[in-house]
Amino acid sequence: MAKIIKTNVARLLDKAKIAYELVPYEVDENDLSAQHIAAQLGEDINRVFKTLVLHGDKVKHIVCVVPGCREVDLKKAARASGNKKVEMLLMKDLLPTTGYIRGGCCPIGMKKPFPTYFHETCMDYDFIYVSAGVRGLQLKISPTDIVDYIHATTADIATEL
Repeated sequence: MAKIIKTNVARLLDKAKIAYELVPYEVDENDLSAQHIAAQLGEDINRVFKTLVLHGDKVKHIVCVVPGCREVDLKKAARASGNKKVEMLLMKDLLPTTGYIRGGCCPIGMKKPFPTYFHETCMDYDFIYVSAGVRGLQLKISPTDIVDYIHATTADIATEL
């Protein structure tokens, strides 16, 4: 197994004295899905959360963190964030906006803090997984710890796939 690199996300959590675990997985450039990651980790897809960035008509950027078995419901995300309408951020805008690439986007450590919404089911678990900020590495963390740390809101923002 390759040496696990300490990401900026891990350094921020260390500084805040928040417990976490970095968990590596095999990257498939043709399949960056949460389903692939859950299978690699041998974990329930409901615990593996994906981080999506949206653009709103009132609040410019919002972050939605939803289980891998769901997709963001744009109407629910708009309502939760005080927008009339939201849409997914264009892929070409992800790196310049957040500092992260597709498959390695984490709600912690973005270039700027954006309003962040976790799907409410995250609180059903003692731990969840989110990207650790690079492809091939997941962050295993208490949902309460991550939600509190980034001042996120939990809400019903997703629908079943």
